Amino acid sequence: MPIAPILMNPAYRCGGATPWGGEGLRMLFGKDIPDERTGESLEVSAIPGLESRDENGETLTALIARYGERLTGPGFTAPFPLLLKLLDARDTLSVQVHPDDAYAAKVEGKLGKTEAWHILFAGPGAELVYGVRPGTTKEELLQASQAGAAVEKLLRKVKIKAGETYYIPAGMVHAIGAGVILYEIQQSSDVTYRFYDWERKDAYGCKRELHLKKAIDVTDVNAQLEPAEEKQIEPGRMQLLNEKYFGLERFRDFEGELKADARRFRFLTAVRECRLSWPDGEMRLRPGCTALLPADGYDLHLRAPGALMAYPTV
Repeated sequence: MPIAPILMNPAYRCGGATPWGGEGLRMLFGKDIPDERTGESLEVSAIPGLESRDENGETLTALIARYGERLTGPGFTAPFPLLLKLLDARDTLSVQVHPDDAYAAKVEGKLGKTEAWHILFAGPGAELVYGVRPGTTKEELLQASQAGAAVEKLLRKVKIKAGETYYIPAGMVHAIGAGVILYEIQQSSDVTYRFYDWERKDAYGCKRELHLKKAIDVTDVNAQLEPAEEKQIEPGRMQLLNEKYFGLERFRDFEGELKADARRFRFLTAVRECRLSWPDGEMRLRPGCTALLPADGYDLHLRAPGALMAYPTV
């Protein structure tokens, strides 16, 4: 018998772990966030200590142990390849960069981190740091970062709006600006190297740790990208990204069949309330909630006024 869609309950990063976070996930999606500085809702996560769980409290790792490749698809059980988050940036995040797989494996013993952001809400004047200014060298970037605020003039800032999608490959310098709520799909990795944290200090007068040597090691100063372009798959269903590690689709005013994909799992996240039905069941997916669609799953009838769907590339 196929495996039914699994509603996932998130883990949260908050408080001192996300000093830039806020209450946006509660205001936009009604999430039961732990405090007023909640920056991340890890919707589908196998990160140790921050695992998402099903409605019975079973962790993603336990679900994979139970179902194996029937859940994930061939070759995706260990390490689980993707991590899905919703982020609320009340304040600007640190300027950072992530390593590729080779560097992360050698130095950290982990996967690298390529990611993408789909903008759900952008306040007036909202922006991202999206690479460095053309012509910037690693030497200039290091010297400016060591001086602190001097690095700001080397950052490439772009104005953003809701509905846009930004691909951030490993090695690309980036930061989320204040007043932004977004959907993030990424490799399942927590490796981050900070260049600069806007001279912020905690309650004890301490600045956050920087990782300048590693950050410079992995930075690609030539990474210059633009927002992703949509391509129609069928009416109401658009391909936003199809990259090395993951693909991302958007549904808008869609109603139709969503067939099971035996090659891989998929994450379906409601932006507006969605309805999934199959021969012996149904699920109403509230805004901001995510269902894990197993590889050995049902063919579904999907009614999706607004949703995003991510999956590993095969």
